[in-house]
Formats: sequence, C-alpha cells, structure tokens
Amino acid sequence: MSLRIGIAGLGRLGKRHAEQLARFTPGAQLVAACSPVAAELQWARDALGVTTLHESFDAFVADPALDAVVLVTPTTLHARQTVAALEAGKHVFVEKPLSLDLADCEQVQAVAARYPDRIAMVGFVRRFDPSYAQAKADVDAGAIGRPFLVRSQTCDLNDPEGFFVRFAPTSGGIFMDCSVHDIDLARWMLGNPRATRAFASGTIALHPGLAECGDVDNGLAIVEFEGGARAVFYASRTMAHGHETTTEVIGTAGMLSVGIGAQRDRVVTRDAQGVRHRPVADFFERFGEAFQREMGAFVAACRSGVAPLTLADATEATRIGAAITRSLRSGQVEAV
Repeated sequence: MSLRIGIAGLGRLGKRHAEQLARFTPGAQLVAACSPVAAELQWARDALGVTTLHESFDAFVADPALDAVVLVTPTTLHARQTVAALEAGKHVFVEKPLSLDLADCEQVQAVAARYPDRIAMVGFVRRFDPSYAQAKADVDAGAIGRPFLVRSQTCDLNDPEGFFVRFAPTSGGIFMDCSVHDIDLARWMLGNPRATRAFASGTIALHPGLAECGDVDNGLAIVEFEGGARAVFYASRTMAHGHETTTEVIGTAGMLSVGIGAQRDRVVTRDAQGVRHRPVADFFERFGEAFQREMGAFVAACRSGVAPLTLADATEATRIGAAITRSLRSGQVEAV
C-alpha cells in the first residue's frame, strides 16, 4: 500500500517536491496539498491531479487520510508545524532549517522523542547526492586517513532583480539560508563533532539592500570543533557564471573534493575565446537526483521506522549557524 502524503507549501521548492512525490517516488501517493494561495492549490489540482486541497494548515494536518506530510513552508513555521504534525499522528519531512531559533529546535526534538514510532526528517538534501554519498563512504573507509578540515561553499548565480534582498527579512541571513547545508556536510564528514567557537566576516558586493537586515551577499566563516577539527565556509549570492557548490575534505593521508568547477557535463570547448565548459545553472539542476533520492529515503524511513538523519543534526546546524551569524554582526569570535 502506498504511503499517503500531503504537502504544505507550494512555492518554488514546494512545487519541485510535489512533482517528485506525484511522479517519481515509488511507494508514495500525493493525495493532498495545503497553501493559503489559491493559485498554488489550483496548480496542484491541474498539474498533478491532487483533489484534496486545504487552505487551513490545521485542517490539513488533521486529515485522517494522510500518513505523512511534507512541509515546504516559511522557516518561521517549521517548528510549530512539525510539532502539530507529530501530535496529529503523521510522519514529517520538513525543509531546512528546522528553525532559526535553537530553543524551537530543542522543543521539536523533545516532542519527537514522545513519538518514537513517527519519523521526523529534515531536508539536508546534499547527503543524498551520489557524489557526496560516495565521498562520505570513502572518508569512513579511511581513504584520506583521519579527516580534520572541511572547506565548503554554496555560491548562487547572481539575481539582478534581488530576490534574496526581498527574502532577507525572514531568511535568517546568508549563513542560515545558504551555509546550513555546508555546516551539516562538515559535521557529517568529520564524524559529528561538537562545535565550540565560530568567527565570521562578510561584505556586500552587489546588493546594498541587504544592509537593512544586517545581511551580506558574500560571507566567510571558520568553525572550531572539539578534538581539533575545523571547517571553513564561503557563501555567495553574486556568482556571474552559475551555481557552484563545492566541498573539500582534508585528512591526514589525503584529500577529496566534490563539485569543483561547477561543470554541467564533461564537454570542454577550446577555441579562440579560450577554454571553457558550461556551468550548472542553479541548485535544482545540481541536486535534481539528490531531491529524488531524498524523497525516496523519507518514504523508506516511514516504512522501516529508521530515519537516515536525526533532528539532533538539524539542531546542531542551527546552533552553529546562529553562532556564525552572531559573529558576523558582532565582529567577534562567538561561542557555539
């Protein structure tokens, strides 16, 4: 029997998840959608054939026809809605970050602990990318000795219309929005050490409107972990060539890298203008397969009762991201 899933939130990422569930996720059936925007509900009905449509989240989460819910709503709603879904007897997939507030993350963990039969999974999609999964397997197999340093970046194609400026008041800042994936990857590759201190700096290169929110369009951070491991993060919203997510893991016996060069394919052109290749356009293109594998992993977790990552991972990502953001604004090293 298929897992009956409802989705809340049908913005640009929500639509991708909805299409994935409706068309490409074996064992799942997208049976309901929730949004306060009438046009988004109409899209779910017309494009995907979803017939149960809710404007009210409370009515949606109480729907007895649902086994699980996928939450792709604004970040400020994630924690409350995750708790509501768990208390309504549903498995939950919630997009990152779990919350911008550490206390909210800890509350969700406490509620989830009362319902061990229900899966609560946060969308750290890069863990499901085949290249990152292989890199993690190689690290665990000792291919580079003991890993002690991760350098990771999330760099988006510049948007001259300034989408991220409009998003800045609720995004939590560039590190919570972009680098939370890199933070999770670094902890994962290093064996989940606890962070102790963080320092960050940044600049506004192209989008002065971010200053009103205390945000930047390019930021750098360094995080120290117990046991001596370190991580360096770079986040940018101003790349001229396309989207570039890259990660390097350095160990005592070697190093490995993922995503260097932002290459769309293996075609390299050499002509009078130089040597070049076509870049990945955005994170949807870069992580298309990972999104597919992620939804498949959620459905499998609901069946098996074992989640591939924990709410504690999401809490630690928020803890570190918040410390980095405090450092950006204070100009001082911050305790994590």
